[in-house]
Amino acid sequence: MSDHRKSERAGKDSGHKYIFVVGGVMSGVGKGIATASIGKILSVRGLSVNLMKIDPYLNVDAGTMNPTEHGEVFVLDSGLETDQDMGNYERFLGRDLGAEDYMTSGMVYRSVIERERNLDYGGKFVEAIPHVRDEIVNRLHNAAKASGSDVSVVEIGGTVGDFQNALFIEAARVIKMKNPEDVLFVIVSYLPIPSTIGEMKTRPTQHAVRELNSYGVQPDIIIARSTHPLDKKRKEKLAIGCNVIPDHIISAPDVESIYDVPINFERDHLSDILLHALGKNARHDSDFAAWKTFTEHTHDGKGTVKIGIVGKYFDTGDFILSDAYISVIEAIKFSAYTQGVKPEISWLNAKDYETNPSSVSELKDYDGVLVPGGFGETGVEGKINAIKFARENKIPYFGLCYGMQLMTVEYARNVAGQKGAHTTEIDEKSTNPVIDILPEQKEKMARKAYGGTMRLGAYPCELVPGTIAYEAYLPAQAGGQKSVSERHRHRYEVNPDYIPQLEKAGLVFSGKSPDGVLMEIAELPRLVHPFFLGTQFHPEFRARPLTPHPLFSAFIKAACLRKQAVERAEAK
Repeated sequence: MSDHRKSERAGKDSGHKYIFVVGGVMSGVGKGIATASIGKILSVRGLSVNLMKIDPYLNVDAGTMNPTEHGEVFVLDSGLETDQDMGNYERFLGRDLGAEDYMTSGMVYRSVIERERNLDYGGKFVEAIPHVRDEIVNRLHNAAKASGSDVSVVEIGGTVGDFQNALFIEAARVIKMKNPEDVLFVIVSYLPIPSTIGEMKTRPTQHAVRELNSYGVQPDIIIARSTHPLDKKRKEKLAIGCNVIPDHIISAPDVESIYDVPINFERDHLSDILLHALGKNARHDSDFAAWKTFTEHTHDGKGTVKIGIVGKYFDTGDFILSDAYISVIEAIKFSAYTQGVKPEISWLNAKDYETNPSSVSELKDYDGVLVPGGFGETGVEGKINAIKFARENKIPYFGLCYGMQLMTVEYARNVAGQKGAHTTEIDEKSTNPVIDILPEQKEKMARKAYGGTMRLGAYPCELVPGTIAYEAYLPAQAGGQKSVSERHRHRYEVNPDYIPQLEKAGLVFSGKSPDGVLMEIAELPRLVHPFFLGTQFHPEFRARPLTPHPLFSAFIKAACLRKQAVERAEAK
């Protein structure tokens, strides 16, 4: 090889690398977890990684989507409302991601149309190719530049063959064409095992790869998802049928915990394969010690803690509910594992406590009760009944966003003597609107500018010393700082007019905005209740496997103590 060619190749090898992850056969088989796991194994090998999600729908962001259909809306520090996969990305990487790391078709088309309206295209015809495609390419490059990373791992949503994601695959193909040594394609494809046949079938994946070939793209790696590990015979068939090196076919069977996936990938030496293919040098040995310890805890809990989540997204089944509250569920798990226990999570339909109030007594069987965030009137009185029962029976209670607002309503009604107290989100004519939209936002509401009324993203919270919240955060703070930053997604706030009455009745606002106007955390003193606390923000968005959120940990610890106390009482 000539010196010129060597220099040219070295220049390419030193450039930014891209790994595009696409799906084959069907959706919902773990493409997002595969993407997060690739990011994890590369990061522990010493590379800096940014993970990026592309959603092909025309929504500009995920904020307007129904969680029962689409799953949780995950909010970044920037305030961008994103797909729930972004939450998995942050949890696996253990760090925050930026707004540049998320893209939808709606974002892309809006930018192109705005540029066309501003005459940025100089009067040219504006077409999908090249203009929309080039906008996608520019966004991919900008995300890489903003992160300063070595590698971008990009999940292209949908399945190969969907016309919605064709332009995104085309953009990735163009990047590959211009810099072939800097780009890899990974296809995550499902291998079914029909019950009537009892044999793993490779043909659907072969068809998926041929469909990808029709875009001008050849996958470098196949992640073979199935209920069982891939055997040698099936790997050979896939290698021949898909023109992929056998060692580049990675078995990805079902696992008990999603956090086992990076470890499984490393059993097939996936990080070595990726690094070699990209021409990247990195540490020879993966340092998985902390991650492996965590995954062991997910399997080896010495006991259980029983947590009831009182929610409303049940109309399409428990599976969808899990997706709607996925960050809450994972935050509970992380904190439970640090206590050496496994959480038993039950979905409790708030509507049942509304139509049959006496049924709320079943909460006495739980070690802790949580009311998550949400919007709307469905099941509101049922949630309030559940909160009242938890307060009166000293069951650890944790309210998130809406759960904190309804906790305030319940306390105002039943302790502070504010009859008819409510949130104006539900009752605009409430005689005691203890939860209300702030005056500066009401004009926007009148104009139906709902997006502008949302408080989104990271905001500071000042903690009050001597409170449960302060003590929970304190171990994680350097020098005992009183300020924390948490992510928000809401419109309504505790009405400042009612704060004196609520405080006089015993409710403690242990976290406030720096100007003291917005109430961020409400609680009862530990002498009154073992744990009765709500947050206006969403702490679940900051919970990570190796760094559980301190408030969730305080809640789980209180739940464990309740369980121990009940067991001691029953033993007598």
